[in-house]
Amino acid sequence: MDLMPSPTLTVGFDLDMTLIDSRPGIKVAYERLAAETGVYIDTDLVVSRLGPPLQDEMRNWFPADAVEAACDRYRALYPDTAITPTTALPGAREAVQAVQALGGRAMVVTAKYEPNAKLHLAHLGIDADVLIGGLWAEGKAQALLEHGARVYVGDHTGDVRGAHAADALSVAVTTGPCDEEELRAAGADVILPDLTVFPAWLRTFAAA
Repeated sequence: MDLMPSPTLTVGFDLDMTLIDSRPGIKVAYERLAAETGVYIDTDLVVSRLGPPLQDEMRNWFPADAVEAACDRYRALYPDTAITPTTALPGAREAVQAVQALGGRAMVVTAKYEPNAKLHLAHLGIDADVLIGGLWAEGKAQALLEHGARVYVGDHTGDVRGAHAADALSVAVTTGPCDEEELRAAGADVILPDLTVFPAWLRTFAAA
C-alpha cells in the first residue's frame, strides 16, 4: 500500500523584533512624520512597544480623523527612512534557512504594511518562502491556517495568541517588548532567548 506523503513542515515568523531590529529605522520615520506634521511623537516610547498595528500607535498622537492620513504618510516615508538602518536580529537568516534545510517552508506573517515588509526582507537577505502583511494577533491565524503552519515564532503576546488561534505551537523569543514572564503568562509553549538557538530546537521538534 502506498504511503501518503508527510505534510511539509511550515513555520511562521513574526517580523519586527523577531527577525529584524527595526527600531532605529522606525524611530527615524516617526521623527520625519513629526517634523512634517508638527505633532509631538515620543519616538523612544513608540519603538519600545512595537508589535500592534500602526493605527493603534498613531491613535496615541493624532486625533481620530487624522489617523489614517498619518498612517498613509508614514508608510510613504518608510522606504527612504526605515529600511537601511534596520538590521537582522542574531540568528534570523539561519532560523529561516533551518526550516528550509528540513524541506520545510518559512513564512513571515506580520502586522507591517506588506510592501515595506518585503523591502526589509530583500534588503537583509532573509529569503522567506511566503510573506503576508497586515495581520495582527488572532488575525494572523488566517494566514497560518491557510498555509498549514505548525509553528509560529514571535516576540509579542499577540503572536502567542495568533499561534494558538491557528492551533500552532507558539515559540516565543525574548528579543522584543515582552519578557519571559509575560510570554509565559500568555501561554507560549516554548520560550527561547533569541533565534540563535532556534535551529537546534527545530531539529529536535521535527525529529519527534
